[in-house]
Amino acid sequence: MTSYYQLVDANKARSGMVIAIFIVFITAATYLLSYALGFDLSAVGIALVLSGTLSFVSYYFSDKIILSISGAVPANKRDHFDFYTVAENIARPAGIPMPKLYVQNDSAMNAFATGRDPKHAVVCATTGLLAKLTRTELEGVVAHEMSHIRNYDTRLMSIVTILVGLITLLADILLRTNIRGKSDKDNGNISAFLMIAGFVLALLSPIIAKLIQLAISRRREFLADATGAQITKYPEGLASALEKLSGDKEPLEAANKATSHLYIVNPLKNHHDSIGWFANLFNTHPPIAERIKALRS
Repeated sequence: MTSYYQLVDANKARSGMVIAIFIVFITAATYLLSYALGFDLSAVGIALVLSGTLSFVSYYFSDKIILSISGAVPANKRDHFDFYTVAENIARPAGIPMPKLYVQNDSAMNAFATGRDPKHAVVCATTGLLAKLTRTELEGVVAHEMSHIRNYDTRLMSIVTILVGLITLLADILLRTNIRGKSDKDNGNISAFLMIAGFVLALLSPIIAKLIQLAISRRREFLADATGAQITKYPEGLASALEKLSGDKEPLEAANKATSHLYIVNPLKNHHDSIGWFANLFNTHPPIAERIKALRS
């Protein structure tokens, strides 16, 4: 049986592997763009500097970038008393520092955690979730999110969110690039090559993004559910919360395909849990009914 410490080490190793793969990808793509635009400088050197810088930024500032994308604002104890006090109470048995708390002003029910490590972690909840859950249910959700922090899932998920967006941006640049500094013959050949490369990358980038997200594994959601229930000593709190979240059909406006895997349940509301094994194969979240069943068993 895999221990908690082995899971944490595996998550740290996967974070490094994702960044390494991304550096290779960015280096190749930037070399292609530099050559197409006719730069005389060493394209490989530029690519390495750029990819290294982007990887560092995505790692170090991932929480701030994701919070900005999500339109979240800091929570405070006066206006969000239950959220604040629940987080204080859960952090101690979870064995992590008290994370920063943020709120999204949206009536949809959802929550997520982010941050590169437990000392720089954030838990964010929507106003809809805070208004509609009981305190016991909120404890279950907060414990689930703090489990992601404790298991270092947030580091990997945050990095993936930024890198997926950059992959999509590169595909768009390749499709829109105008060739400069080449002969007419070279222009024709390179333009054709870039058009094909850009088209292929544009088609593949959503698949690449989804596969990277699935590398996080839906099993992590089951693990966070189980760990959260262990922290609160009351599985029914999270199970009841998930039932309410399942019944909420309102999409979260600030969410997108790059950030959807961060949330406790799919925030896009554009799929159903039971539409066949093939569709479920590409979902970033396991079916809620299965999660509830696991908690209650």
